[in-house]
Amino acid sequence: MIDCELPTEGRNPRTLDVDTLPTMEVLRLINSEDATVPRVVGSVLPEVARLVDLAVESLRAGGRVHYFGAGTSGRLAVLDAAELPPTFGIWGRVVAHNAGGPGALSQAVSGVEDDVELGRRDARDVRPGDVAVGVAASGRTPYVVGALRAAAAVGARTALISCNPHTPYGDEVEVHIGLATGPEVISGSTRMKAGTATKLVLNSFSTTLMIRMGRTYSNLMVSVNALNSKLRARLVRILTEATGMDARTCENALAEAGGNTRVALVSLLGEVPAARATMVLEETDGGVREALQRLRSA
Repeated sequence: MIDCELPTEGRNPRTLDVDTLPTMEVLRLINSEDATVPRVVGSVLPEVARLVDLAVESLRAGGRVHYFGAGTSGRLAVLDAAELPPTFGIWGRVVAHNAGGPGALSQAVSGVEDDVELGRRDARDVRPGDVAVGVAASGRTPYVVGALRAAAAVGARTALISCNPHTPYGDEVEVHIGLATGPEVISGSTRMKAGTATKLVLNSFSTTLMIRMGRTYSNLMVSVNALNSKLRARLVRILTEATGMDARTCENALAEAGGNTRVALVSLLGEVPAARATMVLEETDGGVREALQRLRSA
């Protein structure tokens, strides 16, 4: 039974005749609804910024960020967490918990999103000072609520990303990112506008978090390591763009750094051996600009 109290479950008055339209008109209608999503995301950026700051504080103190979600929301959370290690070289610090586990990624698993106890169990790895982020279009998925309550009970910071700005569970967390995406083209199909808005928020949150953690230099991906010849060539190009030096010099620096791009970059810009660059990066938790500032002030 459809719960019309949920914003995403109501019928969209603009799409009542969608099943009578020709293909191109259906596509235009979907596109016009999708076009409203960036504005909605823009309206919650202050809340996203608060969550980023909480996560930066946690990661710098040795904590972790945990996502909890079910269905589309859980799959989007898993996707976001999975893409951070290869893009930003950060492993095991942002983790996703999807109701039903890996099997629920490719097909729906009945009942798991309504299992409060499963959420509590999946939150058993959350530690004091970690950040637990619930991802739920409805803003009230029992699995997510159970996980967030368990996380709060052990002293973790908590946040909720939902498409229900008025969910009462938003009052239980420190940060509620409530996205007013409204009814979907197809009632209740929250893989559509709600999913798009959630993906944009997750992209913005995790990318900003990685930037704040020093995992980029300018707008360059410098936390990727050279694991093969194709990737090594890309990283040499990144180093030449970042330093203005020739490809041979950058290639040699990358080799001396053992394929570690950040070490090579700090070595080149700081004019220090790779061993010294490695040491300074360890002292600054991998932040390139901070490492360079420390070298220049030494």
